[in-house]
Amino acid sequence: MLMPKRVKRRRVFRGRMKGKALRGNVVNYGEYGLVALDPGWIKSNQIEAARIAMTRFTKRGGQVWIKIFPDKPVTEKPAETRMGSGKGSPEYWVAVVKPGRVLFEIGGVSEADAREAMRLASHKLPIRCKFVKKEDVGGDCK
Repeated sequence: MLMPKRVKRRRVFRGRMKGKALRGNVVNYGEYGLVALDPGWIKSNQIEAARIAMTRFTKRGGQVWIKIFPDKPVTEKPAETRMGSGKGSPEYWVAVVKPGRVLFEIGGVSEADAREAMRLASHKLPIRCKFVKKEDVGGDCK
């Protein structure tokens, strides 16, 4: 599972997810991409499940790029614990995703295979996504 090797702070605020993605909204590496349509948190195990679904469908042909990284720790308090006594301990890691963010890219496969692989991957994610081609989302920004 993806997670940072080390962090500056063990626990972080929840934050806000307003607006559209300003960075990471262009297909750079592959020919096709999966773009987020909703804001949300994507857990590290959901990213891994989507990656496995894509590589299994393409029979490890082509190449898959993961464009998001879970660098935000989410804390939880134990069950049946009274209020107070500080913030809970980190339980899992999430990637904060805004609308327009390219989540995955794929290259070296046909468009039909890429579309189906992205469809399978999008079913593993908690937000709505759409399939895009490189030319649709400003492929060569120079």
